[in-house]
Amino acid sequence: MATIAAVAPPGANSAADITDKALVGEGLTKVFGGFAAVKDVNLSVRRGSIHALIGPNGAGKTTCFNLLTKTLTPTRGRILLDGEDISRMRTSDVARRGLVRSFQISAIFPHLTVLENVRVALQSSFGTGYQFWRSLRAVAPLNQRAEELLEQVGIQDNRDSPAAALSYGKKRALEIATTLALEPRVMLLDEPTAGMGHEDIEPITELIKRVAVGRTVLLVEHNLSVVSTLCDRITVLQHGEVLAEGSYQEVSNDQRVVEAYMGGIDE
Repeated sequence: MATIAAVAPPGANSAADITDKALVGEGLTKVFGGFAAVKDVNLSVRRGSIHALIGPNGAGKTTCFNLLTKTLTPTRGRILLDGEDISRMRTSDVARRGLVRSFQISAIFPHLTVLENVRVALQSSFGTGYQFWRSLRAVAPLNQRAEELLEQVGIQDNRDSPAAALSYGKKRALEIATTLALEPRVMLLDEPTAGMGHEDIEPITELIKRVAVGRTVLLVEHNLSVVSTLCDRITVLQHGEVLAEGSYQEVSNDQRVVEAYMGGIDE
């Protein structure tokens, strides 16, 4: 009798591999009007790790990230979350399965207080939905959990401040709190330190380390110092394809990666 391995399609993961991988992209391709922005990308994010997706401008990392986060539908290939094919699922269905993303531009309600922002996110998790007309009494049971999340990200002292009044770094911390409110198993962070001054980068980096405990994190990040501090494994894209993968030391010593970032001439 033929074994499963003998009939598995090329690139397929074994059962042992799948149990170790929280998020997998197989042969991911996205074509826009004849232009392939991402071409046959294979990416595996190990459970419990922090994995970075990096590359020079135009490398295809944002498109690849949007495929993995279900913002875009792949032209070809498939995406597995905990071994389940989610390639054609809606974003909302995938979020309920524990795959939750943040955005490069802070997605918060500027005129709500910090606490109210987190409470709105909790309403979805606790089945009350985004019903802004519900009385404060009806959503009061969520306050304790909201305050716990604010303490976890270090902005509990700002609970009653309008979100618009926060510094940029604290807005990012608030967005991470709203992401945590959805109880993610896999968090996808889009440029978490983009636009930050040096004084904000270290606190956010430490925050990501803390909230990553017990979770899997995939991030797109342009700041290589942050990547070297945070990440267990790195995938480098160039021209929509995987150029290199490995630890920070491995990819930073790869001459192809150096040339891609320093403007080496492609042959």
